[in-house]
Amino acid sequence: MSSHPIANLQALLEESVSFGIFPAAQAVVMHRGVQVFGGVAGNVTGDTRFDLASVTKVLCTTALFLRFWTEGKVGPETPVARYFPGSHVGDAGATVADLLYHRSGLPPFVPFFAQALTAHPELLDPGCPSATRTRVRDEVIQAAASTQLVAPLRTATAYSDVGFILLGEILARAGGASLDVLFSRHVAEPLGLSARFHRLTDFPTDGRVAPTGATRPREPAPGQEGMWGELPSRPSVPGEVDDDNAWVMDGVSGHAGLFGTAVDVARFGQALLAGCAGAPSFAPAPLLHRALANDPLVQGSTRSMGFDTPSQGLSSAGHFIGDTPPGAVGHLGFTGTSLWVDLRRSLVVALVTNRVAHGRKEVRIREFRPVFHDLVVEALGLNDLTPKAHG
Repeated sequence: MSSHPIANLQALLEESVSFGIFPAAQAVVMHRGVQVFGGVAGNVTGDTRFDLASVTKVLCTTALFLRFWTEGKVGPETPVARYFPGSHVGDAGATVADLLYHRSGLPPFVPFFAQALTAHPELLDPGCPSATRTRVRDEVIQAAASTQLVAPLRTATAYSDVGFILLGEILARAGGASLDVLFSRHVAEPLGLSARFHRLTDFPTDGRVAPTGATRPREPAPGQEGMWGELPSRPSVPGEVDDDNAWVMDGVSGHAGLFGTAVDVARFGQALLAGCAGAPSFAPAPLLHRALANDPLVQGSTRSMGFDTPSQGLSSAGHFIGDTPPGAVGHLGFTGTSLWVDLRRSLVVALVTNRVAHGRKEVRIREFRPVFHDLVVEALGLNDLTPKAHG
């Protein structure tokens, strides 16, 4: 493979580490079910787990929804009020589909952790009792359920962590077990994934983990400045989830918390492709095709059920991925992770980095992602979708 143009991907990863865009990275590319590239850069190996951040929303939460939809435990039309009676989003008539499509009217982000750390500073103690962490987790879920809507239901798309916190809990209740147990049972074990949640009360000691931030709580992300006051803090333990809301939820949430490798993310993407072609997967092909189609209610939405699709203009997926029907689906993670699955090209691109280890204001990953994805498509000769290019 050394003479193949796709080897340029390794050089790009290494160059980006040297430029300080991120300290470390893994990437896996699969085409037609075959891995055609696997690379690492920085002080990591292929089995180092990265904080996947919001890729958790598809790898765990959406995958479990698809599984339970197939089994009849929950579906797109399931009312939120069935699990959260009296909640603002439930009283508005929201369904599970509204949470998946990010059209519930819930805000994108609420710093639940700020209240939790103010009321329970003992959370920062490494010896914090598990009963305290469990109680705080329940308090955060209740706070999410009590969150006021910021827009009318089904009138606009507003990406919402709050909605996926609630969705994760709905799935846990429907599945009769905690979210981390359900993920292991229904996703990780069937697909042979090493990915897992790092629950603080059952903290893992196995394997290497790419570092993210240095303190708990983390510094505000760009745009979050001034959203909470001064809080107690301490140095961060390596391997703890980067997201503060997920952290006060004992490391397990529907919006963030998974740690895994690029191989894990790519295998999940390949399972989607296989399922769409009729192979055994999280759901039968007809349900998958329905789930992966764009939101039929909100005009101009790039959201499908749980997934995103490439936006108009310069997308993180680059110029080619998703440019031809039936398009592409994927998701980004705040820590510098992503998955894109091109349904026409039978192409899966998994990229995981820990760009936040250089500080949350380091955002050159935004320019890196489209360059990386374009190079993938060009190196494989898939930028021209002609019969010759597809063989």
